[in-house]
Amino acid sequence: MKPKSIAVIGAAETTRLGKIPDVSVIGLHADAALNAMKDAGLKPSDIDGVATAGISPVELAYYLGITPSYADGTSVGGCSFMLHVRHAAAAINEGLCRTVLITHGESGRSRIGAGGFGRSPSSLMGQFEMPFGVTSPPTMFTIPVLRYMKTYGVTEADLANVAVIQREWAAQNPRASFKDPITVDDVLNSPMIAWPFRMLMCCLVTDGGGALILTSAERAKDFPQKPVYILGTGESVETPMVSQMEDFTSSKAFRVSGKKAFDESGITHADVDHLMIYDAFAHLPLYGLEDLGFVKPGEAKDFMNERNTAIGGKLPLNTNGGGLSYMHSGMYGMYALQESVRQMRGTAAAQIEGAKISVSHGVGGMFAASGTVIFTNQG
Repeated sequence: MKPKSIAVIGAAETTRLGKIPDVSVIGLHADAALNAMKDAGLKPSDIDGVATAGISPVELAYYLGITPSYADGTSVGGCSFMLHVRHAAAAINEGLCRTVLITHGESGRSRIGAGGFGRSPSSLMGQFEMPFGVTSPPTMFTIPVLRYMKTYGVTEADLANVAVIQREWAAQNPRASFKDPITVDDVLNSPMIAWPFRMLMCCLVTDGGGALILTSAERAKDFPQKPVYILGTGESVETPMVSQMEDFTSSKAFRVSGKKAFDESGITHADVDHLMIYDAFAHLPLYGLEDLGFVKPGEAKDFMNERNTAIGGKLPLNTNGGGLSYMHSGMYGMYALQESVRQMRGTAAAQIEGAKISVSHGVGGMFAASGTVIFTNQG
């Protein structure tokens, strides 16, 4: 993709976030979509491309009254929306469509119109992991993180510190689910979920969603909001079984996706002003910092302990509060993208002064997939 050839012209989350017991999954998609259209000054008839995960793009298009010339139903977990941005950029550049709507909506907490989480017994995971008790995210992510901790001397306190810093950012965000300060001791004294994860090291379970609208850069300046340009994108997948990762201390999908995005954008790590790394569990920002190349393997814990990613640090990370304190309805990638866009627009609750480049990096499944999008506000 040619850098800056595509821009985000609409971005919004659902009207409410957190606990929404009176809105179904499709209703959350529609609410976010209509909010994003309002943000961009558009109506459904102006949209000719749709992309979504969790529901079918067919269902989304019909519900909103859109007849698209481009549809993307890529679903690889929580980073699906990063891949949607990448695919939409390619589609617009190729002339397949002009204006793409990407939506997310999940009733993760209230389960209104939500599907099940069951995996087929005939799937690879169903055959080779589930019989041994590896059945849910906390029991899956423990496999790599224990090896990572042993290899690099990462302690429970190091993991707890990630949650503490995320909460500090969340305290500045009126829309965050949890804003009260916490300490490392608070995290370590919270209930055990699956070793080494304590409750406060695990993501929230909430209701909500978000939507983005993309178009070509040449059209972007005709819309109400300040355009946010896409500099680079990347994606990759590794394995549906966490037990079969090539290296438990590093995600191959993270490395491939991140490198592709940075190579495409032409920037260096020193150019990055703001970073979003999907934090479904407290170890993910550590892996992200290392696999994206911001620090060397094993150095992420010290980098965070020295408060480089905290308020006032040199690399502000997860400034909305992250999946640990802001929102996590199941597929968090959309919320990371939304915060990157807000930072580039200059409208974030915890705005980073003078920020010009933001990296949004996501995980899908348990290190199964990854997507990376690099944004800038410099046209």
